[in-house]
Amino acid sequence: MTILITGGCGFIGSNLAIMLKRQYPLYTILALDNLKRKGSELNIPRLSEHGVQYTHGDIRNAEDLVFDQAIDYIIDAAAEPSVSAGLGTVPTYVINTNLVGSINTLEMAVRHRAKLIFLSTSRVYPIEHLENVAYVEGDTRFELLPKQTMPGVSHSGIAENFPIDKARSIYGATKLASEILADEFRVFFNMGCVINRCGVVAGPHQMGKVDQGVITLWVARHYWKKDIAYFGYGGQGKQVRDVLHILDLFDLIDYQLHNFEKVNGQIFNAGGGTFSSVSLKELTRICANITGNTVGEKRVAENRRGDIPLYITDNAKITGHTGWQPKRNAAVIVQDIFNWIRENDKILKPILDA
Repeated sequence: MTILITGGCGFIGSNLAIMLKRQYPLYTILALDNLKRKGSELNIPRLSEHGVQYTHGDIRNAEDLVFDQAIDYIIDAAAEPSVSAGLGTVPTYVINTNLVGSINTLEMAVRHRAKLIFLSTSRVYPIEHLENVAYVEGDTRFELLPKQTMPGVSHSGIAENFPIDKARSIYGATKLASEILADEFRVFFNMGCVINRCGVVAGPHQMGKVDQGVITLWVARHYWKKDIAYFGYGGQGKQVRDVLHILDLFDLIDYQLHNFEKVNGQIFNAGGGTFSSVSLKELTRICANITGNTVGEKRVAENRRGDIPLYITDNAKITGHTGWQPKRNAAVIVQDIFNWIRENDKILKPILDA
């Protein structure tokens, strides 16, 4: 089997490439990346060491997606992943990467008759609707109420039938548009495709920033004893996200690759669920316990554009179809990231301690 991973030097792409090569040494794993994100170049030696073939290329350029060998599967992990991308600025890069790049990838899949595993995002769900889910403020987090007025939301989180008829960010719009096109290609070009709407994915080798990779950022701040800041919702740090360990995402992708007929044509929400959900305030406590360091906590009451009070994935559909469910909670994720930073602090300090 030959598998191409776009965004192959990114956090998700590089980890999936290496895990697949370890699990299936006889598979050919190709990784394509434009190295735009700071720190992604550090993954080239890792890929090479594990026998993954790296190619410098950009999904925005169709000519970069020409491969001589036949490709059986494409895992599309290439994206500008920031919700704030294109908000208040020129949105050209996020649109070209996440939408034009997806079109180029879809056309490549058709040429190779390759099956596509498309990594989408929970941010396809509109901000206004997510702001209006019924929740109560607890001591350390916002908590979903059992009784909700909108479809697709319950005490278990957000399901696939949650309304999508409002604005969601330029980032979310490009991913939703790509989902729609992927399904069109599936139907009219007979291209196998499964779509995974992932929540926050975290783990070692993620170059965390404020707008993407916040779990790594929080651990790094504690490791190097730098202040953290709670933005929005009164500055209390009670916003909640579910967090999926990269190893749990690998388990899901591994299943889909080898049981594709069971998932073809499906859209799944895939995240940490209630099992691995955490507020920023709770994350601070976990980081302090694991690193042994306490840091200053700044508070900014005003909401940031595009932020939401909470998001938890309802995994009922994907668990029902595949039996998959996350195994590693937020504390395990923080511990694994801490171990990685501690073992590589000299290399990571210029990137994560900025």
